[in-house]
Formats: sequence, C-alpha cells, structure tokens
Amino acid sequence: MTYLTLSGKVLSDSILEVAKEEVSSMKRKPGLAVVLVGDNPASVTYVDKKKKSAESVGMKFELVNLPKETSESELLSVVERLNNDPAIDGFIVQLPLPKQIDEKKVLLAIDSAKDVDGFHPVNMGRMLAGDESVLLPATPAGIIKMIEHFKIPVAGKHAVIVGRSNIVGKPIASLLLNRDATVTVCHSKTKDLAVYTRTADVLVVAVGKPKMITADMVKEGAYVIDVGTTKVEGKLTGDVDFESVIKKAHCSPVPGGVGLLTVSALISNTVKAAKSRG
Repeated sequence: MTYLTLSGKVLSDSILEVAKEEVSSMKRKPGLAVVLVGDNPASVTYVDKKKKSAESVGMKFELVNLPKETSESELLSVVERLNNDPAIDGFIVQLPLPKQIDEKKVLLAIDSAKDVDGFHPVNMGRMLAGDESVLLPATPAGIIKMIEHFKIPVAGKHAVIVGRSNIVGKPIASLLLNRDATVTVCHSKTKDLAVYTRTADVLVVAVGKPKMITADMVKEGAYVIDVGTTKVEGKLTGDVDFESVIKKAHCSPVPGGVGLLTVSALISNTVKAAKSRG
C-alpha cells in the first residue's frame, strides 16, 4: 500500500493566497513585527521566512534585531512600544531568548490582542476552555489545518502527542480534545514510549530529537505529524525517521511539512488581529 506524504506546501500556499486577498481588500495594510534577540541561526532562518511570507501577502513587516546582551528591561520596553504602535497589528518575540531574560515575563507583557504567536495566558486559557475564536498558537493551528486538509479522522480516535511544551504539545492536545479525540500526552519521563505510540491513530511528535520515532514504533496506517526540526550535518531533520515510517503510515516530511504551516498560520493570525482592531 502507498501512504500519503502529508506535505504542507500546497496548503500553505492556499492559506497565504487567502491572506493576500484579505489584505488587498483592507483599507490599511496590516503590520507584523518580529523581535529577534541575538543571532541564533535557526531563529534567523525562521524570521527570514516570516518576513518573506508577510511581504508576499502585502503586509508591512518590521524586524527589531537586538544584540544577545540585551537586558530584560530593554526588551520589555521594545514590547511596550510595539503594544502601543498603531501600525503594528501583531508581533512576536522569537524564542528561545538569552538566559538573562525571563521568557514568561516577556510573553505576559505582550498585548494579548497582538499576540499572533498565541502564547499569552489569556489566549492559551481561552483556548483550553474551548474558545477557538482567539489567536491560536501558530504551530498547533497549522497542524489542525493539515488535519482538516487531508481529512484525517480525529473524532473517537486515539491521538498521541510526544512532547508537552507550551508551544506545541499542550495546545495541540487541547485542540484535538476539542475535536473529540482521546488524547495521550507523552514526555521525557514516559516509560516505554513505544507502547503508547504504537496505539496512536494520530501521532504528533514535537521533541527535537532527530529520527527518534522509527517504523517499529508506529501503527500500520496511522497519521504521523512531525513537528521536530534539528540541523544534522547541515540538513534539517525531523523527529520521525520519514524514510522508514512512510512505508507503514501517512507521514509529514521535514522540511516541507508543519514548518510551512506554522508561518502561514502566523500570517493568518496577523490578518485576524488587524480585522479585530478595525
């Protein structure tokens, strides 16, 4: 049997096309800003993709590039400026941040109406309560778009999430629960991980350990969504051993899968934030 490669390319392009049409019909160009502290190579790459996508749909884009020695108070003052800038509808502070900065304090300082990464406790809390009208976390929102696009059955199915981060694991578990999946969340302290992954109808992996999920850990015919991205010998590598798993289950590739949808979901969130601000 041939299994589906769950590519994000066509879907991402269509999401950006919809955003472009929406932007063209708006009286004012939406503004997206990204704050980058330091020069983490992976972060620089992600920011460049966000810039290109924003500009491709006609948005205004602002990059605030700060040195890695930036203090917490200096970063918080930048956040305050962006909160009060009428030309900026949404902004993100690119993670991870240097050790001298309290990530939680920075995320809490962002205006929840401009939080297009969807990490603010107000947006996360409302999402956990089942309200998806808020700005949803970009990567989980992209995963849901992929599930809808490929018509992946979720209701009544067993979804296993490997990874419990606030960025992916916890929010995607909540969104899948909202869609009537039975959800199991595994993490670094889970014993006998394969016992759980083999029972998954839908398996979402987001831990940053290259090729940790192999074919023997996957149920025949399952849907495997790989969120991991790690540079291995200069190449972007996922958490799933795609070459072996695709012979046994439907699987998203890295690159070319969820990463593209994360960026397009961020753009969609910015359009949504701009519309709500009027």
